[in-house]
Amino acid sequence: MIVKMLHEKGLKAEHAYTAAFASIGLSVVSSCGSMKAEPAGTARADRWGIFVGEWAPTFFALGLALAHYERDHDLLHPITH
Repeated sequence: MIVKMLHEKGLKAEHAYTAAFASIGLSVVSSCGSMKAEPAGTARADRWGIFVGEWAPTFFALGLALAHYERDHDLLHPITH
């Protein structure tokens, strides 16, 4: 299971959520930067913004999957002191 492997590698739900919000910000920055830097104009700037913006739902979904895994893992394996 990919989620289990990512969790074991140290990736937490908060990391995925942070990446999702960063993706949204990067989408706006890349769209604005592309509009100013590219001679192709609005069409290419829109494509860059949409391309980077498509990462956000993936990161949010991964964050949800990790959050569910973390919750279930904590219920099955409580920390004993």
